[in-house]
Amino acid sequence: MKRKQQYGSVTNVTQMLTDRAYWDVEYVLRNRLRTAPQFVDNIELETELKGHNGCVNCLEWSENGCILASASDDFHVMLWDPFRHKQLYDLLTPHEGNIFSVKFLPKRGNSLLATGAGDCKTFVFDVSRQNDSPIRKCTCHMQRVKRLETSPTDMQLYWSAAEDGMVLQHDLRQQHGCDRQDANVLIDLKNNIIGIPEVKCIAINPLRPEMMAIGTNDIYTRVYDRRMISLTRVKQYEVNQETVPNSEDNIPRDGCVKYFCPGYLSSKEGYNQYNQKATTYVTFSPDGTELLTNLGSDHIYLYDINSTQLPVFLQLPKLPTTNGTVANGGSSDESSAKLGANGREKTKHKFPPDVELLKKEGNACLEKNQFLNAIQNYTLAIKKANGKDCAILYLNRATALMKRNWYGDVYAAIRDCHTALALDPYYVKAHFRLARALLKQGNVLDSMTCLEELMRRFPSYAKNPGVLMLDKDIVIEIEKQRVRAADRSQMSNEVDSEKEKYWRSNAVDYEDRFVGHCNTKTDIKEANYFGDKHYIVAGSDDGNFFVWNRKNGIISSIYHADELIVNCVQPHPYICLLATSGIDHEVRLWSPQSPEKLLSSVRRVKQIDAAVQENQTRMQSDPFDSFAPDQAICRAS
Repeated sequence: MKRKQQYGSVTNVTQMLTDRAYWDVEYVLRNRLRTAPQFVDNIELETELKGHNGCVNCLEWSENGCILASASDDFHVMLWDPFRHKQLYDLLTPHEGNIFSVKFLPKRGNSLLATGAGDCKTFVFDVSRQNDSPIRKCTCHMQRVKRLETSPTDMQLYWSAAEDGMVLQHDLRQQHGCDRQDANVLIDLKNNIIGIPEVKCIAINPLRPEMMAIGTNDIYTRVYDRRMISLTRVKQYEVNQETVPNSEDNIPRDGCVKYFCPGYLSSKEGYNQYNQKATTYVTFSPDGTELLTNLGSDHIYLYDINSTQLPVFLQLPKLPTTNGTVANGGSSDESSAKLGANGREKTKHKFPPDVELLKKEGNACLEKNQFLNAIQNYTLAIKKANGKDCAILYLNRATALMKRNWYGDVYAAIRDCHTALALDPYYVKAHFRLARALLKQGNVLDSMTCLEELMRRFPSYAKNPGVLMLDKDIVIEIEKQRVRAADRSQMSNEVDSEKEKYWRSNAVDYEDRFVGHCNTKTDIKEANYFGDKHYIVAGSDDGNFFVWNRKNGIISSIYHADELIVNCVQPHPYICLLATSGIDHEVRLWSPQSPEKLLSSVRRVKQIDAAVQENQTRMQSDPFDSFAPDQAICRAS
């Protein structure tokens, strides 16, 4: 009992688990070692695991969390005891290319491992045999294998995703011979997409294993129902051959696949050539209700897999019907009289003191062009006000977002304007800001409609200088778009299949997004849930990994974890412990540490604003204009 009482002051996870025999393990795992704020706030580097001689491209925890597997450019897979910081096994694989994925096959006592690599091959090893020879080999892929995936409920299957645009299904119960051309192709994107589609990542829903998500070298995350897809044989293509869609593929048009995409991108017809976006990682939430995606050259997006919400650009609320006022009609004297000079009701809403303080701090930051802090203060104020009677907070945040103007900020401002108008349909300023944001987003006709509706609903603002200036800007942009449309008409008329166009047109919009990291130099950068659904973690091109508060999207902390790039951030399945890796040859473990160690910490980044601003500047710039070690990019891609 004395030993148990001591743990009230112990914050080192490793020490607690080393002595776990002395007290109730269930108590530790269930109640003490979750991601409570006092634990997450005290995370620091615990140790470095040294052994690899190349970039460590992937990490994987065993089912019980007792073993950590790492794989590298050196073709080795290493198994570690994370609690004693010891190497358990060093497997030299037959791979001839960088290993990008390693997976424990479920319900096999941590003995079977699958690997996928840049040599287009996948292997399965039985490490219990103490033999480096694979027990299964597949060379069906024609391009680099980027990710493997397993289902927690199926010990016989695993899947491989590769840059040939295919997802293959591997069944350990069946003998496999690549020369026999077995029917093992579950998904082949070349059936529906023009060009050279690549699958970059894959995930299986832990509670609904029939749901498979894949990320590709475009802006869409696709979620398939495996039960509705039949396996086919590999089709032979020339390397890097552009393909023509095949209407007779094995995927039904309706019901079997659902697309997800940030709304501001789904409306775009193209991007700058140096800002092509690709999804580098996908994962489901532990409860299977959410999908998290790390979008290269962009941000991290969270989707509700049950949502059907399409992007909304212009959806004005009806004006309430009152005596003398016609809903959605021209404003009567009564409704006009309700508006003050700034387009708000004359009766100013009074917030509670804590919300009012956050609003004032947000306003002060906005005036100083400290947009990140302004947005965070408005967000916290909205959360404290429970989203009620706070239209002005949404509009202020929309203003800060438009001025900051990072990727997706204008669209986020459009969403905030809609929320403000839903809370207060008479909010003229929100109406005007929506029209301005739509123009900046490139939705010119929507912007024109929105402005015309503003003048119809509130005639007294028709001659407002801001309204007149916006009207001129819309006319100028319409002419620019007409010229661009003429240029596009002279380009190739090749189109994706009708199925693909249908799926993309119904892409579901995001629920939340997490901003601050940089993801441009590698296509294996992860993003994961940490502690059920309490936090989000991801690596970054600046050598740091980020921790976001899941509920409000605000950065909780940043840690320096690599000299160049952090690609992998893998939370332990049960306790407050993180494993990270990247370009450095070491695997690093992070856990809550003592106050004494925290005082001497050199890993925690103190200037969060500066780090985030630098990342966003780098992400929106042409990579050929910025310094980046060529070796790091080539080795980690």
